[in-house]
Amino acid sequence: MAGREDEPGERVTTDGAAPTTGRPAGEGAAAPGTTTPDAAPPTTSATTSGPRTEEDLAAETTHQVDTAGAARGDVRRPAAEPGRDAPGAPSSRPAPGSDGATETGSGEAGPEGAAGPSPTPGPSTEVATVGAPTGPPALSDLSSAQLLRPARPVPRTGWRRAVYVASGGVVNPGESEADAARRALVARVNQPLQGCYKIAMLSLKGGVGKTTTTAALGATFASLRGDRVVAVDANPDRGTLAEKVPVETTATVRHLLRDAALVRRYSDVRAYTSQGPSRLEVLASEQDPAVSEAFSELDYRRAVDLLEHFYNIVLTDCGTGLMHSAMRGVLDVADSLVVVSSSSIDGARSASATLDWLDAHGYGDLVTRSTAVINYVRRSSGGVDLDRVAEHFAARCRTVARLPFDPHLDEGAEIELEKLAPRTRTAMLELAAVVADDFPRVGSRVRIGPR
Repeated sequence: MAGREDEPGERVTTDGAAPTTGRPAGEGAAAPGTTTPDAAPPTTSATTSGPRTEEDLAAETTHQVDTAGAARGDVRRPAAEPGRDAPGAPSSRPAPGSDGATETGSGEAGPEGAAGPSPTPGPSTEVATVGAPTGPPALSDLSSAQLLRPARPVPRTGWRRAVYVASGGVVNPGESEADAARRALVARVNQPLQGCYKIAMLSLKGGVGKTTTTAALGATFASLRGDRVVAVDANPDRGTLAEKVPVETTATVRHLLRDAALVRRYSDVRAYTSQGPSRLEVLASEQDPAVSEAFSELDYRRAVDLLEHFYNIVLTDCGTGLMHSAMRGVLDVADSLVVVSSSSIDGARSASATLDWLDAHGYGDLVTRSTAVINYVRRSSGGVDLDRVAEHFAARCRTVARLPFDPHLDEGAEIELEKLAPRTRTAMLELAAVVADDFPRVGSRVRIGPR
């Protein structure tokens, strides 16, 4: 039976099959005389009796799909980027179990026999909430560091200071390198200190400035730190440490030990010390030549046990006799040593002999933590190679410091930091900083007793 053309859009095959309406495969045909939302309108092109090419079939299918989508109100979206699925669209990857399928994040296969690909899950809510606050804002959000803009440091010296003062603080050129270096040294001096730190000042040779260095170092600590600093004169041969501050009392360490049972608070122990303008307190040694009783190891231990309840830093000005009874007590409780030497050859030899004696008597650990001070350094040191001297002590001690000659210190009177030359004040600040670098080592010790 020869093929014939029927109504437009309907083609009758010659093998007796049911007529098709030009819909894509897989979609059911509507019943005659009924209209469904998915039904595509009839095509306007008539089917020819000749053979159809692949281009004709593709064009006709595209036209029918577009027309059906427009009838349903669908809006075509632009194609997704290569390699990415459009949001909310079915995944273009093969379904699990099909040829060329890839592993998915869930690892679960779709329903058995499912023809289409499984949809890609939407964005995970867990990922979206990572890092989000879980409670009310913390009080630390209102700290000064968070709310205040960092201010430029105020200059302290030189023309920068003059400009700042002349402008009433409006123009701030910032601090100089020297001011910044000083501020860093002050920060090191002010390192936190838990408990009491005890410093022993040693020298085998007299006249090298050990007592003067003790008073100046203690005054530097006391002027910069907010805690209490005391210097103890442990020289059994009528020490002169009490002469470095204004005399406020004639009491000595002997009187303190005699009345130790009556000391309950800081104001009690303060009655036995003299204080200078820097806030450094000095506990004097016995000055009466009629007293023949020597200051013993037990006396020193009792004095330090009492003082460490009320002071954070205790400096001890020792005598020149290392074999003296009190010296063992000083070395046993010391946290660090400051070995003082003059800039002369015999002064350097005496300081080196002090280190040798300490090593030979079981105090090698103190030697490695000690600070060597080369004192009375003049701009012209003559024929002495001070660099070689410093190298010698640097090989044995933790650090080496040089203190320049200063007319105010050479007077031998009360020490006022404001009267020191700028070079001397800087050198003393550097010495205090290197000593304070050892504070964290004893930071685990906790102070006990009343304050």
